[in-house]
Amino acid sequence: MTDLKWDPFDPVVDVDPYPVWRRMRDEQPLYRNDEYDFFAVSRHADVDDLHRDTKTYSSKYGTLLEIMGKDPIPPGFLIFSDPPVHNMLRTLVSRAYTPRRVGGLEGQVRELAAELLDRQIGGGGFDYVQDFAAQLPSLVISALIGVDPADREEVRRTIDLCFHIEEGKGTLNEISLGASARLRAYFADQIQERRARPRDDMMTALVEAEVKDGDTTRRLTTAEAATLTNEMVSAGTETVARLLGWACLLLAAHPDQRAALAADPTLLPSAVEETLRFEAPSPVQGRTVMADVELYGTKVPAGSHILLLTASAGRDERKYDDPDSYDIHRRFDSHVSFGHGAHFCLGASLARLEGRVALEETLRRFPTWEIDQDRAVRLHTSTVRGYEKLPILF
Repeated sequence: MTDLKWDPFDPVVDVDPYPVWRRMRDEQPLYRNDEYDFFAVSRHADVDDLHRDTKTYSSKYGTLLEIMGKDPIPPGFLIFSDPPVHNMLRTLVSRAYTPRRVGGLEGQVRELAAELLDRQIGGGGFDYVQDFAAQLPSLVISALIGVDPADREEVRRTIDLCFHIEEGKGTLNEISLGASARLRAYFADQIQERRARPRDDMMTALVEAEVKDGDTTRRLTTAEAATLTNEMVSAGTETVARLLGWACLLLAAHPDQRAALAADPTLLPSAVEETLRFEAPSPVQGRTVMADVELYGTKVPAGSHILLLTASAGRDERKYDDPDSYDIHRRFDSHVSFGHGAHFCLGASLARLEGRVALEETLRRFPTWEIDQDRAVRLHTSTVRGYEKLPILF
């Protein structure tokens, strides 16, 4: 009998889950939790393989443990769909993330980062997450999608509430569900507005897009277009905010590496990748097993829920040398923090751009800082991991 236990809803464990994940990789690479009725894989090779196998490991029953059930999630969500439906939705959304469009955003990202950071010069310190890391990606994705400037801060705050988690309930709580309902209603109104008065933005592109439906083509319904819009804005805000928060924390803890980045910004792309490997902003993804499989000598029945521990995979010594050390000079071929296969993060190129530019502009103005640990606040959700508030002093 083993004392190994991982509770995905435990906020204490979430502060530092790596010791228990290391034990899972070593002792139970296929972990079973009877209390919440799920399996989990934690090694890099397994997480990578399961990400790529969408036929056996389905997303259409949900990817958050607390919402995964016996029935598929209502259609329209990119993240909660499998090919070929997923491919159709992905093609629509990918129009917002073409290399040309993302590459052309660098000037805008840099201008926004400079504006946000310049406000803090001479102040002695600020909340790096609330005043910058959460603001920047929200402003960028909102502009790309077409959220009105006057609404962007309220949308960002509502997205934060959508990820609110409560013990034993996960995101199935009044705060989270209420915020999600408000966002759906807001974007439905915005889609209706685009039907009447088109603009040069992604919401208008979704309204005007034609999709194959059997042998015919049709336009997206208001609910479908609003759901995709909500998904893009939420995903493009939360994960980058956590990435930048982790980078801020890690560079404060490694001042020699921070100094190297300040002296040579060409190191920033590798620093972003190392941060993603070391502290994956989205640490856990759920799948439903579509056919009986055998993993590590154990039968996993069809219909089972299985969690892919992406953040554990980033610390797997079977893949990386000295994985618990943060090293911006590390050379490695890949990580799974953006997923792999059909569900590889559509916004990965934009996230990398935002991470690189945000850190470069931060270091240009504030080459050194300390974390005010007494006022730092962790963000505990079932889908993203990081800091809600991260005050820094300089």
